[in-house]
Amino acid sequence: MKKTLIAAGLASLLSTTAMAENVGVSMALFDDNFLTVLRNGMIATADSMDGVDLQVEDAQNDVAKQLDQINNFIASGVDAIIVNPVDTSATQAMTDAAAAAGVPLVYVNRQPINVDTLPDNQAFVASNEIESGTLETFEICKNLRAAGKAGGARAYVLMGELSNQAAVQRTKDVHDILGTDMCNFIEIIDEHFSRRRQLPEAAGDASHRRDNPPLVRVNDHRDCYSQHAAGSSRI
Repeated sequence: MKKTLIAAGLASLLSTTAMAENVGVSMALFDDNFLTVLRNGMIATADSMDGVDLQVEDAQNDVAKQLDQINNFIASGVDAIIVNPVDTSATQAMTDAAAAAGVPLVYVNRQPINVDTLPDNQAFVASNEIESGTLETFEICKNLRAAGKAGGARAYVLMGELSNQAAVQRTKDVHDILGTDMCNFIEIIDEHFSRRRQLPEAAGDASHRRDNPPLVRVNDHRDCYSQHAAGSSRI
């Protein structure tokens, strides 16, 4: 099983699968800023290569629909499959279907629950979520100290969809870092799950929390929110 970190690994995957002329791609949903960037990047990479054709499908955040897409890709004879999972705890069935058909499969961005038992012709390509959650929380901790809040601060944690392993891991990272001597002056007063996906809406959430005491800072755990987390801590 190959576990490759950083999305650049996706380009390496495509460049090394010279025989993979037809690649089926199932995205968890199209209506997501970060996943749109990811999808467009895959399409651009494929377009720059000779003989690689992508068939990209929108699973619309529906686990059953995504599994149907995988099975349809297999039935249509694709040479390889790329999956951005809707639910990272529901990937075993996708792995089994692709393995039974002998079709290489790559999970991208969201870590499948069976990552440690993937067959040799399956892989996982993503960032390190422990590093992501750690860096964002340390940045907020540093900014609060610089703002003179080291004597005590309260934080509101805005979480992504908990069917996404990244949201679960980053939330754990927040608790781990806020338990350290450097950052334990920050008290989490509440955690909230949000389905919001668009950046303006995410900024609105952060603004709302800033303008309504005692919620002084926000930590965000969706890919499309991550750039707001550090920024909102500076205000």
